[in-house]
Amino acid sequence: MYIVYGYVDVYMPYSNSLKDKRRIIQSVIDRIRKRLNISIREINYHNLWQRSTIGFAAVSDSNAELEKITNIIKDTLYEHDSDLEITAIEYDIISQKF
Repeated sequence: MYIVYGYVDVYMPYSNSLKDKRRIIQSVIDRIRKRLNISIREINYHNLWQRSTIGFAAVSDSNAELEKITNIIKDTLYEHDSDLEITAIEYDIISQKF
């Protein structure tokens, strides 16, 4: 079994309110959830209107599948480059044997 977990820090320079921020973040999360069956949500900076951290986690029986998942997450975020700037992407894939 392989596990991937990580986070993405984003900056939204054109967001003028918490409502704008939540619309952008929810759009990104919804799009990722539509493409992948993973756990994902906003995990930090809930009260700041231009900054957010999105955390994610997934489990698979192959390392290649998790690499594909992380690439889809990155691609989806880069598709929103007019709304947000990615300041950090950190993730780790671990192997767990039973």
